[in-house]
Amino acid sequence: MESRSARGYGAARLRAELRARGVDSAVIDAAVGALAPDATLARALALARRRLPVIARGRPERVAKRLSDYLLRRGYAPGVVVHVVRQLTRIAVTADAVVR
Repeated sequence: MESRSARGYGAARLRAELRARGVDSAVIDAAVGALAPDATLARALALARRRLPVIARGRPERVAKRLSDYLLRRGYAPGVVVHVVRQLTRIAVTADAVVR
């Protein structure tokens, strides 16, 4: 479970994969519950930072939406996604203002 999480998958995606493999729901809850929330946020932030240059090539007004959709598809909780997207888009806006 930890190895799949380390590859950048969130709890929702991990739950779906385990359910598809026929794992009992009590075991799934225990496994997903063992993932540290701070580590989940750090993994989502690292994943988003790696993906941001590719996403930012498109239209600037769509960066937040595309990044949000990407993290949601990876299985991260909406609260984590909002936090990460706000943090990274704030950095991007600040960096853009400094460059100009």
